[in-house]
Amino acid sequence: MFSIIQAAGWPIWPLIACSILALAIVIERFISLKDSKVAPPRLLEEVLSVTRTSLPAPDVVTQLEKNSALGEVLASGLRAVNSNPHCSDDDLRATMEGAGRVVTQRLEHYLSALATIASAAPLMGLFGTVVGMIEIFGSQAPGGASGGNPAQLAHGISIALYNTAFGLIVAIPSLIFWRYFRGRVDAYLLTLELAAEHLTRHLKAMRK
Repeated sequence: MFSIIQAAGWPIWPLIACSILALAIVIERFISLKDSKVAPPRLLEEVLSVTRTSLPAPDVVTQLEKNSALGEVLASGLRAVNSNPHCSDDDLRATMEGAGRVVTQRLEHYLSALATIASAAPLMGLFGTVVGMIEIFGSQAPGGASGGNPAQLAHGISIALYNTAFGLIVAIPSLIFWRYFRGRVDAYLLTLELAAEHLTRHLKAMRK
């Protein structure tokens, strides 16, 4: 592996840094975007069951807020009704939408960085290719004489090919994982939106 890095030359190091950063982001997103941390499957049903007869106590709402991202959104609605039992449906929705925006920013954390790596890695590989071409032309003897430096010529070819390949190796998985996480986040946001609307209707019916 080290011999490949040596053959690829110094332009490979920014790509290696990008690959390490992309791997760290992918691992972190896999840990953070779990159902148990974002939208536990039965959480909405449990909240609706608890609030069927009366609103939960503030300590229960605080515990719900710490449960997950969905719990944070639902807890914001319950807290709004606890503080103002006569708040309108529009105010209740606005409160939960505000909490939803905070959750959205947290769910999308690092995704823009992963997309940037997916876009920049091929360009970095192309830059390495250009450096390799410069090495190749530099290996030719001045004045159009035949021959040149074979070692420098081989080194230039290595830089060009290795950097092009490594740029694609970094970019393709980064793009795939970005699309995957983007889809998961969109699905979670739809789940949160539907759950908030369901809780709003539930609280409206309970207060009648």
